[in-house]
Amino acid sequence: MNSRLLAVALSATLLAACASRPVLESESRTTSAGPARLRTVPERFVSAPSPQDELDSLATWPGEDGKTWLIASAKSTHQLQVYDADTGERLRSVGGKGQALGQFKRPNGLAVFGDHVFVVERDNHRVQVLRLPDFAPLASFGEAQLRSPYGLWLNETAPGELEAYVTDSFMYGDKYDRVPPLNELDQRVRRYRLHFDQDGRLSSEYLGAFGDTSEDAALRVVESIAGDPANDRLLIADEDDRRLSTLREYTLAGRYTGRRLPDRSFDAQAEGVTLWSCPDGGGYWIAVDQLMPRTVFHVFDRASLAPRGSFRGEVTAHTDGIVLHAAGTAGFPFGALYAVHDDRSVAAFDLGEIARTLSLSSSCLN
Repeated sequence: MNSRLLAVALSATLLAACASRPVLESESRTTSAGPARLRTVPERFVSAPSPQDELDSLATWPGEDGKTWLIASAKSTHQLQVYDADTGERLRSVGGKGQALGQFKRPNGLAVFGDHVFVVERDNHRVQVLRLPDFAPLASFGEAQLRSPYGLWLNETAPGELEAYVTDSFMYGDKYDRVPPLNELDQRVRRYRLHFDQDGRLSSEYLGAFGDTSEDAALRVVESIAGDPANDRLLIADEDDRRLSTLREYTLAGRYTGRRLPDRSFDAQAEGVTLWSCPDGGGYWIAVDQLMPRTVFHVFDRASLAPRGSFRGEVTAHTDGIVLHAAGTAGFPFGALYAVHDDRSVAAFDLGEIARTLSLSSSCLN
């Protein structure tokens, strides 16, 4: 796999939406490491609003022409919206409501691998795969198992072979707001083995599901998921703020380690999560605290998960999905962090400015 495809695969992250209670941000916060000052990093751009879309999750794709696309799932219009990742200009819309390949019903989590975009569809109960740059539909998988899928993370295990982890946040009750009983929560994440043959055809195999079923550690409301193969780690966001909304750590094999981020890491719902992987093997996790009137982004050490600082933008609020694009572009020579703003716009932060503001390692800036 060439370096461009690997960079895309490692930086793709999915994420998906769930409305949160309005919790006000504070100027400082307390973590296990003591008081931490909340910094401000101005957005480089915020795209023109499109409230009808109900934007959710993000992925990036670097084209062969040197341009980078920022792709967003639009739940209410059942489309994908494509933006120029350097400027935030909307370039095109893809798809529409339906069940055929090339159509969507409530698209949520996104991930890009090579020249393919993977789209989780909550109401079609599947993951659809399309070929870029023309968004030609290729295949789908998961229809036999997925009930209410949201988030997605991909891990390349061999050339042309992936493992896909899909969160499945099925609920009960007339309003679909009742968490299933504990003995059913071992189905919160489903695994698939995917294989591209020499002709580009995709086959899939279901590998089973996992999730802790204990009272204290069960995954109750799950959407966002991201992984770190070098440390055999998955971080899964449990958004159930009626208990403890946090990120819980699993191995890639699906075993809960008993570890989670420190209590009070999140004041609202733990939402999108992405890994900022550095060339020296270090790096950082960035996780969304879905606060109003402005989202707070928490940064944790890649290995120890210790807090390394928090920041917010000047306007970005109520964020669901984020994606980190570590490769330099014309507009972002050190890379960018992209975030959904209030379900209606996409916002961009310069990774160099984040690193300087939080005094993070300069080795992470390519």
